[in-house]
Amino acid sequence: MPFRHPVRVQFFEVDLQGVVFNMWYLAWFDTAMSTFMATLGFPYGDTYRDGWDVQLVHTELDWRGGARFGDEVIVEVETARIGTTSFTLAYRVLRGDELLVTAETVYVVVGIDGSGKRPVPDDFRTALSA
Repeated sequence: MPFRHPVRVQFFEVDLQGVVFNMWYLAWFDTAMSTFMATLGFPYGDTYRDGWDVQLVHTELDWRGGARFGDEVIVEVETARIGTTSFTLAYRVLRGDELLVTAETVYVVVGIDGSGKRPVPDDFRTALSA
């Protein structure tokens, strides 16, 4: 069962075509990802305390339809893959039963001290796999 994050489309997110401007989907994914991580027991404050963070390195999005001002949409998040130093989250944006957007984002675990990539922590890997 994917994690579900609700979003209500705000006026400022809509472009002249009357649909959500493309960059806002990435903002929604970022918020959904951090909430997903917190739900798994890994809020940003804790990951920083433990010396690591995640860095977005790749995203692919496919649009099938556009959300409009006032729409209530759901951003679904689930783990697609886990590698040695990276993991991929799959996203779906739904308006009711209508699929509007699909995406996959690859994140790399990095040290907050600037030391670069780190292996996905074992406890985080377990939580992502659940």
